Amino acid sequence: MAAIFAGNILVGKALAGLPPFTISLGRVFIALLIMLPLGWHQARRGWPLFREHWRPLVGLALTGVAFFNALIYAALNFTSATNVAILESMIPVVTLLFSVALLGERFRVVQWLGVALSLAGAVTVITAGQQGPALAGGINPGDAIMLLAVLVWVGYSLLVKTHMARFPRYGGLLVMLVIANLALAPIALFEGAAQQLPQLSGNQLLGLAYLGIFPSVVALLLYNSALADIGPTRAAIYLNLLPVFTMLGAWLWLDEQIVALQVLASAVVIVGVWLTIAPQRAS
Repeated sequence: MAAIFAGNILVGKALAGLPPFTISLGRVFIALLIMLPLGWHQARRGWPLFREHWRPLVGLALTGVAFFNALIYAALNFTSATNVAILESMIPVVTLLFSVALLGERFRVVQWLGVALSLAGAVTVITAGQQGPALAGGINPGDAIMLLAVLVWVGYSLLVKTHMARFPRYGGLLVMLVIANLALAPIALFEGAAQQLPQLSGNQLLGLAYLGIFPSVVALLLYNSALADIGPTRAAIYLNLLPVFTMLGAWLWLDEQIVALQVLASAVVIVGVWLTIAPQRAS
């Protein structure tokens, strides 16, 4: 699962010349074609359920399926794949912070230490500075967009925790893909998708096929299954591998230079996330 999510970042970086919402529309359209035969019967039987709970369903579709990845692809136009992966690995910590604020969950001292370490690593990534445009204060716009993407995924995670169990696995994903296509289509058309998509090269089509099959369908189904089987805390631990896979892939295939500060910041974030979400030992 972590390897597939890393592939999403690496392929998204390779496609960074394309408009981000056009990439997202291409991937969710391919995913829709794949899920149509798999989820049609569940979606048809579950239609009364979808109508009754349409608000959380739309929220799930817009956050986790549509706009999270569109923001990742937008961020990759300005920042490195490695930085995106390091910031994305912050998701479990930020999710738990929102759980404290909104759901009243309590942290142990070691968890607060983990939060502090994770935030320190993220701040190091954001403020280290890279060549290219910067926002006020010297922050790379790609890192700022990625922070927004993290917040969007936190919203998805909280919705998953509260609502996902009531929807059928394949039928629910199919309906969410329909909603994501409807939401992304007008934005992608405004970006010029009607002119961009017919002119894609063979490699770009292969990249979109990967995004449509693996991150959009396989990884989401695996992630939702992991949430159901082992819970969000243990499932989130495996996201610690995301910066490692992405860093290696960016070095091997994208010719990105990995500097010592990125490696150090990644290690600090990983340790912080582990401390934050590691289960408490029985006394």
